[in-house]
This record gives sequence, C-alpha cells and structure tokens, in this order.
Amino acid sequence: WYVVDALTGKMIKKLETPEIMGSHNTIFSLDGSRVFLTGWHTNVMDIVDAKTNTIVKTIKFGNIVRPFTITGTGDRVFANVDDLLGFEVADLRTGQVISRVEVPGFGWSKERIKHHRCPSHGIALSPDEKELWLADGVNGFVHVFDATKMPPKLVKSIPTRDYPYWITFG
Repeated sequence: WYVVDALTGKMIKKLETPEIMGSHNTIFSLDGSRVFLTGWHTNVMDIVDAKTNTIVKTIKFGNIVRPFTITGTGDRVFANVDDLLGFEVADLRTGQVISRVEVPGFGWSKERIKHHRCPSHGIALSPDEKELWLADGVNGFVHVFDATKMPPKLVKSIPTRDYPYWITFG
C-alpha cells in the first residue's frame, strides 16, 4: 500500500504488508484512527494505525478475505471469505475470529461460482448497526441478520432477481 497525502499527491510512506500480496479491500475506521487492509489471495487482515502508518494487529480468517465491514465503534469486523455462504466475525480488540456464520437453508456449489470462490460477495451494516445485510450471489438473495446478537441470527432472506448471479456471468 502507498500512504499518500490527498492534498498534494506526495507519497508519505510505502507500507509493507508481509502477509498480504496484491492490495485490494481497504476501509478506514469511523474515527479515522485505524485502516483495515486485505489483499487478493490472503486470509490475513492487517490493521494499521493511521497516525504512525504502522501495522498494529493482524487477524487470520478461515479463508481468503473478500468484502468486509466494520462497526462504527471499531470493535468488530464482519468478513466474507471464500467457500462460505455467510461470513466470519472477528473481535478487533483481541484480533481473534469469534464466529463463523453460515446462511441456514441455502446451498451452493463451486460449479455455480464463476468469479472468486466466494458465494457471499458483499456485506454491510445498517446505519444503526442493528442489521447486517449479506449478498448471496449464487442464489440471488440478500440475507438480513440481527446484528444485535452474537453471533448474528438470520431474520429474513429477500430475493433480488429472477436468476442468480452466476448465470449473468456464465
């Protein structure tokens, strides 16, 4: 990653991430104190102190990390990972994955996924953080979870179209 001054375009630092190759997903914490980094083909997320531009924590997920979201308080991360119709939850204070949540009642197969190996490729918290919304690219649904419970519990599944994601790219 390159840390760049947004006003001048001047490079401040080239941030080396030994366990992450190919920068990809990057999110700043709401308060601007932390930056969360993942790459193309890694199960690792590095957490960077935005003032010192140094890695302060590394989290290892169960598989390659895809889209992720964090809470406004910066205490949890919810991450899509390869080979899971669902998500993993990590506690950002401890740096440990604390839950692996599968979408109940829905199946998937690797043959139906044409891009990545991630049947869930999109995840977000509602503004009040009471709900977690999960994109199901295989079955064509958005799954809504109660995020006030840990691990989050499925509340409803909303069909998004007449055909699943894989057909449109197949």
